[in-house]
Parts: sequence; structure tokens; C-alpha cells
Amino acid sequence: MKPTMIMGIVLIVLGVVGLVFQGVSYTTREKVVDLPGLQVTAEKQKTIPIPAIVGGLALACGVAVVVVASKKLA
Repeated sequence: MKPTMIMGIVLIVLGVVGLVFQGVSYTTREKVVDLPGLQVTAEKQKTIPIPAIVGGLALACGVAVVVVASKKLA
């Protein structure tokens, strides 16, 4: 399998994942109170949104790369 075909498949997978999840969430801990003998922390969940257009473009580009790579093999 050629590297261009692998790149196309990776783009397709990333595009589908981007369309399904539409964002990456992560949790951070922040100190609210920091006194001697007393520490209070809060967990905050943050999300990095992934626009649907980015997932769609990755999917379309991946399909195009796979099609072009398969025509070069034939």
C-alpha cells in the first residue's frame, strides 16, 4: 500500500471522527483557595470545538486522495 493511500485513509478516519464528536473535551484543576493548611481546588471542563466543515473537508479530501491513489495503481 502506498503512502498516499495510507494518508487518504487517515484523513477519512479523522474526518469521520471530527463529524461524530465535534469537539475535544478535557478537565483542568485550578486552585480556588490556597491558605496554610487549607487548599481548595475546582475541576473545570473545557472543550475545544471542531467545526463540522473541518470534518467534512477532511473526509472529502481523504476520499479524493484514495480515489487518485487507486487510479495510479491501476
